[in-house]
Amino acid sequence: KEKKKARQGCSLPGSSWEERLANAVTPLWRLPYQEQLQVKYQSQRKILQTLASRLEKLGIDAQKPGGLCCPLQPVVPSPIVNGYRNKSTFSVNRGPDGNPKTVGLYVGTGRARNIVCVKANHMENIPPEHKQVAECYEEFIRRSSLDPCILFHEGGHWRELVVRTTSHGHTMAIITFHPQELGQEALATQKALLKEFFMCGPGRVCALTSLYFQESTMTRCSHEQSPFQLLHGEPHIFEEVLGLKFRISPDAFFQVNTGAAEVLYQVVGELSQAGGDTILLDICCGTGTIGLSLAHQVSKIIGIEVVEKAIEDARWNAALNGISNCEFHSGKAEAVLPQLLSSWEDARPLVAVVNPSRAGLHYRVVRAIRNCKSIRRLLYISCKPEGEAMRNFLELCCPPDPGKKLAGEPFAPTLAIPFDMFPHTVHCELVLLFTR
Repeated sequence: KEKKKARQGCSLPGSSWEERLANAVTPLWRLPYQEQLQVKYQSQRKILQTLASRLEKLGIDAQKPGGLCCPLQPVVPSPIVNGYRNKSTFSVNRGPDGNPKTVGLYVGTGRARNIVCVKANHMENIPPEHKQVAECYEEFIRRSSLDPCILFHEGGHWRELVVRTTSHGHTMAIITFHPQELGQEALATQKALLKEFFMCGPGRVCALTSLYFQESTMTRCSHEQSPFQLLHGEPHIFEEVLGLKFRISPDAFFQVNTGAAEVLYQVVGELSQAGGDTILLDICCGTGTIGLSLAHQVSKIIGIEVVEKAIEDARWNAALNGISNCEFHSGKAEAVLPQLLSSWEDARPLVAVVNPSRAGLHYRVVRAIRNCKSIRRLLYISCKPEGEAMRNFLELCCPPDPGKKLAGEPFAPTLAIPFDMFPHTVHCELVLLFTR
């Protein structure tokens, strides 16, 4: 209902662009926070009811009170409700006034060809530091003689801005630039102008810890495809989580709400029931935050992550915090995990924690977990449980299927705890405990 109201609000005559953006990105922003939590609780109930009914179709008696597949706890609130984001991505496109050098967030869709880039100064979830960097970047590109890159095939150069901040007061800015046909000398000139603006010009008010530049001819690309070039400052920023210090690279995954992430990791530690002889598998581990925060209570941590720079950070973070009972593997989980578990003979208890992207886990990862007899407890952390994660849930819980090579004993959903990592939006982070 709230999503529907938000969409209706977007089309109201006389609705300001700022309201339309707020309704599109943070549709619950008008509701008192306790009401936001109730809206999210009801949406999580529906997800668990859907899972229960789909398990029923597979012949599994999963119906619990209320039609849920397992008990659902209340939504755990975020310690910070406004300005909680530690990472924001700003686009460059035409603003409501037609200026193509506007830095903000999109309203509209490419399919409908009605995209407008609206400044994010009023957005409740974005901190002032991010808004300030966006304003300064807009001033810089409006001074620049180069055009913005709105459509790759039409030319132009200035593209996205990513801002990352930490509770230590560190600020990292990453600017994406399409080189088109520019030579190295012309590129060097633009990088020098950018550095001068943020270090000595109007942009110095942002007090950047790190200024990065990435030449990219693709919508999204990794450091390996197109290296992040440090124009000024430190190569990394640092954050503290549960008393541990973490190094963050430009493209490393880190939970967007640090305070809520601390609460999440504490609960994950409790739900894992991991003791001193337990080995913890941290799949899609990012910079190692979950595993390292639990390292003190387990025998060993094994982390897997596809982003190579994040694994470098995870190893560095372990050394920085004096944690030696961990190993981190760089590569796709579907390649690393099956190989790791195929010859698993360690008798110690094995607990798995998975925290994939919205695309969910690759089928080979689910199959490797399912077919490993040592894994009796699995914690699945999902930012979109109604999406591809639902497919994973069914694969974990379905009866043995030789055709799909799912020979292992099925898991069963045991407990669900939603965490509000994203106040003012309709999204929740769901922790679903599976046991067998």
